[in-house]
Amino acid sequence: MDASIRWHDEGAGRGGGQVTVNAGVSLMPFHDIVLILVALFAGAQNALAGGGSFLTFPALLYAGLDPRAANITSAIALFPGQITTSLAGRRLVRGAAGLSVAKLFWISLVGGALGAILLLATPVSVFTHLVPFLVLFATVVFAWGSFFQKSRAADAGPVVGARSAAVIQFFIAVYGGYFGGGIGILMLAALTAAGLAVRNAGATKNVMAGVMNAAAVVLFIWRTKVDWMIVLYVAVAAIAGGQLGVFLLRRINETVLRVGITAIGAALTVGLFLRA
Repeated sequence: MDASIRWHDEGAGRGGGQVTVNAGVSLMPFHDIVLILVALFAGAQNALAGGGSFLTFPALLYAGLDPRAANITSAIALFPGQITTSLAGRRLVRGAAGLSVAKLFWISLVGGALGAILLLATPVSVFTHLVPFLVLFATVVFAWGSFFQKSRAADAGPVVGARSAAVIQFFIAVYGGYFGGGIGILMLAALTAAGLAVRNAGATKNVMAGVMNAAAVVLFIWRTKVDWMIVLYVAVAAIAGGQLGVFLLRRINETVLRVGITAIGAALTVGLFLRA
């Protein structure tokens, strides 16, 4: 049975939050304006420090989507921005721990597809109760990677072998297809442990994140009914924000951004637990 993405307020529909003026001109619903602004910041955040889904996910909840629908919509809408980011750094992509780029590609593709299948098989009520724990995990991972993870020397050898690296990448891909918060930090840690320099690990994780999400997005589009107007709003704004983020990369304090995104994740976690 096809999954369906619907708004909580079925009676009013998406037009329930619409603003009108005396001249009879219908303006964009307020929650759509919020979505566009948040997606703009999310795109910039992804380019600067990662964690853009921490912004789009609560914004989509605010717009009226249930948690599973918000997760699916966010994944689809942010995917074009992942493609542009991946293409920009494709020359730095490398294999790791004896695993070729092709092997990492297929591991990520299969894992992402499996994660998406698990998500679609999860009832909305169950996923709603899982979300606070998923957001908590993603927030902890993001904070750890931002403030506590120790940098490895550029000439340091791999800590894990090919088999371990493959297993780790597979489970990260499954998690990425299911929820995805913090996958960038997880992959960066795994790829550097597999012997890649940080610059190459960063480019490789961008490509593999796009691959695992590509598998998930295809399944989401095939098996769900998506509000394409929302996807268009978020996707275009996120791409524009990504370009803004590239421009600001050397002009803004990344630590401030990471503190901010960690605070948002913590606040969202508390709010979701209180609402559960």
